[in-house]
Amino acid sequence: MVASIPESVDATLGMLTGGNYVADRSLATALHLALSLQRPLFLEGEAGVGKTEIAKVLADQLDRRLIRLQCYEGLDVASAVYEWNYARQMVEIRLAEAAGTADRDKLAQDIFDDRFLIKRPILQALEADERGAPVLLIDELDRTDEPFEAFLLEVLSDFQVTIPELGPMRAATPPIVIITSNRTREIHDALKRRCFYYWVDYPSAAREREILRVKAPEAPAELSRQVVAFVHELRKMDLFKLPGVAETIDWVHALVQLDHLALDPAAIDNTLGVLLKYQDDIAKIQGSEATRILNQIKSELAGAAAVA
Repeated sequence: MVASIPESVDATLGMLTGGNYVADRSLATALHLALSLQRPLFLEGEAGVGKTEIAKVLADQLDRRLIRLQCYEGLDVASAVYEWNYARQMVEIRLAEAAGTADRDKLAQDIFDDRFLIKRPILQALEADERGAPVLLIDELDRTDEPFEAFLLEVLSDFQVTIPELGPMRAATPPIVIITSNRTREIHDALKRRCFYYWVDYPSAAREREILRVKAPEAPAELSRQVVAFVHELRKMDLFKLPGVAETIDWVHALVQLDHLALDPAAIDNTLGVLLKYQDDIAKIQGSEATRILNQIKSELAGAAAVA
């Protein structure tokens, strides 16, 4: 039985919650509209804020196949959409020659057949599936170049690709398309116009604590409060790469593994490599600066507790 698309924003929010994804209502609204109106959803935001996870949760909660196209510089149609199996085609030609087949037009038609077509992620996503339209994740589109963006316009507008030898191949049911970008470069307006857009921001402190409660339930509450407060202070600073939610979760797991019930200067200095990914950032925070931030957040947390 094909799982049904959520019929309301509340149902969409519930679906995300059921997949252990802590979302706010605005994200659930954008996702609900994209699902209901069969439009691609373009998610933009800093790395590590949970954009890719949305597609994974969707596929899991709707029991759909997840087809992931991981983008990179130089990605082309042969890697993303399709290519012909030239080795098998050559074998077919040799067999035809050995059998004395003289009709070259028929042979050309035979070798450009679906049997010799290697289907890559985008073409796979256009195929019918008994579980329902698959979830197509086009991840980190900003890593590709503009020619590949231009190719995607046909896919996102008509949910089809045109193969010169076979003609247009169109999806009977449009796939659920999630596109992510870390905004290392601007994506062209023509592509964005074909999608619903949503900026995935860093979460508030309260929502990030809720994320830790879901993703790291073994962490002491005080440790989670201190970690979130510390990370939020780092996000105010001029660092080469600000820590995302993924790094917050990893840091809490690491601290729990080391049996830390709360933050202290030594724990921070010894584990900063889990939270920060560039040596210049680590050197900037390690030592006296980490101690200063820790003392500041402890004072603020104590003040907040006294007021409560």
